[in-house]
Amino acid sequence: MLTITAKAVDKAKALFKEKGLEGEAALRVFVVGGGCSGYQYGMSVAQKPDEEDFVIEHDGVKLVVDPDSAPLLEGAEIDYVDDLMKAGFTIFNPNAVKSCACGTSFDTAESSGQAKPCSH
Repeated sequence: MLTITAKAVDKAKALFKEKGLEGEAALRVFVVGGGCSGYQYGMSVAQKPDEEDFVIEHDGVKLVVDPDSAPLLEGAEIDYVDDLMKAGFTIFNPNAVKSCACGTSFDTAESSGQAKPCSH
């Protein structure tokens, strides 16, 4: 369903260690309505998954996805980018047919989220 690159795994492990959550925490990846294109990605640290969540583990890092976000993230890959323009986790989503320049907002062919003005 969802994959994560080795670089993103290393950054997630470092983040968990920094927060004192080694072995317990997961990266929660979710989609909400909004953003310039209709949907917007979100990520947070989850202490533990909710009962209905999908839990995917890659190289010792757990990814947690809620059932509403799962179809929109099918086949997506989480990476960590560190270049002159930005540094942070990013999501490459094959379901996105349109996205905005910020890289956090997208739309799909099958369903249309409600677009909102960008908040750059």
